[in-house]
This record gives sequence, C-alpha cells and structure tokens, in this order.
Amino acid sequence: MSCDRARRSYPVRVYARRRHVYFAMMGTCIGLFVLAWGVVRLWSVPAAVGMCVVAMVIPPVAAMIANRRGPDDRWWDDPSGDPQSDEWWDELDGKKRPRP
Repeated sequence: MSCDRARRSYPVRVYARRRHVYFAMMGTCIGLFVLAWGVVRLWSVPAAVGMCVVAMVIPPVAAMIANRRGPDDRWWDDPSGDPQSDEWWDELDGKKRPRP
C-alpha cells in the first residue's frame, strides 16, 4: 500500500487532499446544522442561529478550496485547439512551437 502511494504523482495527491478537505468541510457544515437544531436550540435559539450562519458560510469556502488551482496545474499551457490562436499566444509568451 505504501509503495502504491509513493508511485502516485503530485497532482493526484493534491487533488485527493483537496477532495478530503472539501468533504470534511461539508461534513462539518451538516454536523453544525443538525447539532444546532437537534440539540443547541433546546438551550439557546440565538446560539443555534449563530451556528447555522457559520454553517451557511462553509459551502462556498469549501467550493473555492476544492476548485482552486495547484502549483502543478498547467492549464494556461494547454493548447486551445485553434492553431492560429495558439500561435498568437505562443508568440506573446515568447515560445516558439514547431509548425506542422
């Protein structure tokens, strides 16, 4: 198992870590809602509402964390499929691609 983990590339590990963080945050969000209205509201409704407000902020933050680009995500180097556009961008970036 440890050999299998060592063979996985860096982007795969980063993606897995982001996915785990996302699911942990979403689990925390659901836990806050359930705890707020199942238990905390019996003692303090304002505290339950505060917990729900905190839980309401978590999903957008979790989505931003899950969808952010990592240092090895080379999305800007990918060719667009339009040869003229790719040639133009390569010229702007100072790269020379061999013409087919």
